[in-house]
Amino acid sequence: MNLKELSSLGVIENNLGTSTGSIWFASGINIDSYSPTNGKYIASVVASTKHEYEKVIHEAEKAKLFWRDIPAPKRGEIIRQLGDRLRKEKATLGKLVSYEMGKSYQEGLGEVQEMIDICDFAVGLSRQLYGNTIHSERPGHRMYDQYHPLGIVGIITAFNFPVAVWAWNAALALVCGDVIVWKPSEKTPLCAVACQKIIADILKENDLPEGISSLVTGDADVGKWIAEDERIALVSATGSTRMGKQVAVTVANRLGKSLLELGGNNAIIVTPSADLKMTIIGAVFGAVGTAGQRCTSTRRLIVHEEVYDKVKESLVEAYKQIKIGDPLDSINHMGPLIDKAAVDMYLKALDKIKEEGGNILVEGKVLEGEGYESGCYVTPVIAEVENHYDIVQTETFAPILYLIKYTGEVQNAIALQNNVKQGLSSAIMTTNLRESELFLSQNGSDCGIANVNIGTSGAEIGGAFGGEKETGGGRESGSDAWKAYMRRQTNTINYTTNLPLAQGIKFDL
Repeated sequence: MNLKELSSLGVIENNLGTSTGSIWFASGINIDSYSPTNGKYIASVVASTKHEYEKVIHEAEKAKLFWRDIPAPKRGEIIRQLGDRLRKEKATLGKLVSYEMGKSYQEGLGEVQEMIDICDFAVGLSRQLYGNTIHSERPGHRMYDQYHPLGIVGIITAFNFPVAVWAWNAALALVCGDVIVWKPSEKTPLCAVACQKIIADILKENDLPEGISSLVTGDADVGKWIAEDERIALVSATGSTRMGKQVAVTVANRLGKSLLELGGNNAIIVTPSADLKMTIIGAVFGAVGTAGQRCTSTRRLIVHEEVYDKVKESLVEAYKQIKIGDPLDSINHMGPLIDKAAVDMYLKALDKIKEEGGNILVEGKVLEGEGYESGCYVTPVIAEVENHYDIVQTETFAPILYLIKYTGEVQNAIALQNNVKQGLSSAIMTTNLRESELFLSQNGSDCGIANVNIGTSGAEIGGAFGGEKETGGGRESGSDAWKAYMRRQTNTINYTTNLPLAQGIKFDL
C-alpha cells in the first residue's frame, strides 16, 4: 500500500492521534503497525488513556439520548449511506485489510463486501423491529411486547476479521438505536481507524452527534475498561476462548449483557457417498484460507475408512498446488500468519503433534528468502491424528489440518466431531439424505452452524452467526440476532373500567 491510498482512508491524518470528525481521543503509548506481508512498518496509532476513555464514554452517554429518539427508518438511512460509502472505498479498504492483516486481497475484498451486505440487511431491518401481539386472558386487555435500545454497546474485535465483525455489530446496534464504542485488536489498528473515519464523516455530513460511533485504541487494559463499565449495557467480544471467559466473568459480575464469539474447532465429516471433488475443494479452502486464522477454519477432517485413503491422497496432491506469498498478488492462495508469535504457536503445535504420536503427511516449515522477509510465512500442514489428542482438542490459529479416520455408521463420526470443547461450525459431505438429516437433527451436530455439502467457513449475512459450548453462545449478523442489541418489554393495556386480576384472583374492596 502507498501513502496516497492510506491518506484516502484517513488513516495517516494528524499522525493518527485523532481522526477528524470522530470521537477518538488518544495520547497514550504508540501502537506500531507492521505488515506481516513484508515486515515493513506502516504507521503508528496512539493508544487511549483512561482519562480519554472517560471522555469517549461521556460523549457516548450524551449521544445515546439523542440517537434513541431518531425513528428507526431514519437510523437505517445513515446505515444506507455507510453501505454506499463502503462500496466506494471497497478496493482501497480491502487492500488495507489484506496488507495489515495478511489475508489474500480477494478475501480482503470479501470482508468489505460482508460489511456492505450487513448494511443492506440492517437498512431493511430498520422497518422490521417487530414485537408480538399477545392474547390476554383478561377481557378488555391487550398485550404486546416491544423492543427498546439498550444504550451503549461496547465492541471488542479480533485481528482476523478487522473490519467485518465491527460492521456486523455496528450496523445492527445503530439501527436498533444504540451508540457504539469500538476497541479493535492492537494488531490491526489502521483498519479500525479507516472504518471510524468513514462513519465519522457520514455522521458529520448529517449533523449528527460524534459520540454515536467512537473508537478507543489500546491493549487488553482498554478491553477490561469496557467489560467493567456499568455504563455499557452490552459488550460484544470476538476473540479467543480465554479472553471471552474473562469478559464473561467481568460483565456478569456487574449483571451486564455479553455477546461472545470465541474459538472454533471445526470439522468436516466425509461419508462414503460424498462427492470427493467438492470435499477436497471445501476442505482445502477451509484449512488454508486466511492461513487458517478464521474462527470457522476447518481444523479436522473426519473421514470414513472406505474413502480415507482416496481423500488422503487427493489432499496431499492438492496441497502441492497451493501458492504461498504476497496476499496482494492474486496468484497466491495463502498469505502470512499475523505475526511471529503466531508462527511460534504454529511450530509448537507441530512439535506437539509428533510428541503425541501423530503422523505428519505434509510437513510444515517457516519459509525464508526473497518474498518471505517478514518471517511470518509458513507452509500448510496435514497430519494423521486421533481426535482425543490434546493438540487436536486445542484451537491452533494456523493452517494445520487434522485427518481422522472413522468406521461404522455416521453417528460415530458425529460423536467424534462433537467431542471437543468448542462448538462453532461443522459440515458433512454426503449424498445420503438420511445422513444429512441426522447431522442436522437434535442428535447431530452440536454446533451453532451445521452445513451439508459445503465447508465450515463462508457464513452468509442472512443467517445468525455463532456457536455453542466454549464458542460462547452468542449470535451476530442475520436472522433475529438484532434482539441481542435491544431490551425486551412486555406491555399490558386495560381499556375497560374494571380491574380484573390475572389467574382469576379476587381482590374486592
